[in-house]
Amino acid sequence: MATDEAAEVHGYTAEKTSHLKRLRRIEGQIRGLQRMVEEDKYCIDVLTQVSAATKALQSFSLELLEEHLAHCVVEAAQRGGPEAEEKVREASDAIARLVRS
Repeated sequence: MATDEAAEVHGYTAEKTSHLKRLRRIEGQIRGLQRMVEEDKYCIDVLTQVSAATKALQSFSLELLEEHLAHCVVEAAQRGGPEAEEKVREASDAIARLVRS
């Protein structure tokens, strides 16, 4: 089974390098937040940076969701059957989680 998963191409694969670069920038923002707290920076300044990091993660999530819909869900829908229903349900659940966060 691990061989099948390794061979599977995900919707984000074409943009993997770009996504990793973006995630590293977000990771840097989080490290910056840790530094700000260690250095006892003003609360509002920390909150401003939390907001920026949150927005960056939300933006990344939406792009990943769009790629999932355009690739994984569309391909499953074209094949039809229970897999298509499962992919739509997964996407719907992911959207619900994003809306609640």
